Amino acid sequence: MTEYEVGLTALLATIEEAEPLVGRWRERFDPSAASGVPAHVTVLAPFLNAELLDTEVVEELRALFGGFGAFTVRFERCAYFPDLLYLEPTPDEPFRALTESVVERWPEAPPYAGKHPDLVPHLTVANGEEHPVLRGVESAVGPGLPVAAEVSSIGLFVYDGERWARRAEFPLHG
Repeated sequence: MTEYEVGLTALLATIEEAEPLVGRWRERFDPSAASGVPAHVTVLAPFLNAELLDTEVVEELRALFGGFGAFTVRFERCAYFPDLLYLEPTPDEPFRALTESVVERWPEAPPYAGKHPDLVPHLTVANGEEHPVLRGVESAVGPGLPVAAEVSSIGLFVYDGERWARRAEFPLHG
C-alpha cells in the first residue's frame, strides 16, 4: 500500500464516466482509490503542500484553468507501465497542456516530484501488481471500452492523513 503524507495535494481531471468500468478494480488494486480518489487523469501530483494553498494560489489556479476549454476524451485501450495497468486517453494533448501550464507557473512542483521525466497522461486501473494480475484485470476491463468523457473541470484534492478529499473545483471555461 502506498503511504501518502498529510497535506499532499493533487490536481486531477476526474473521469466519472469510467467509474462503472474500473471502479471495483481500482478499489481492489489502486491504493489511491481505496483512500478516496475517484477515477482520474492526473494533471499534477504532487502539487503544493496544503499549508501553501492560500486564497491567492486558489485564485491563480481558477484563472489558469479557466483559460482552457472543456474537451472530450476517449479511453479506447489499455496500456502498461512496469507494474501498472492504465487506460490511455485520446487525445492526451489537452492533459499535457494543462500540466505544462501549471508547471510553468509553479516550477517547484514538477510532475510526480520529478521521478518520471516523460509525462504520460493515463487513468490508473491497477497499480503495484504482478503482470499476471494486471493481465487479468485488463481482460475484464478491455471489453467495456471505449469510454468517452467530457472533461469540464479540474479538482484540487488534499490528503488529510486518512483520506483524499476534493478541496476545490476549477471549471474549464475557455
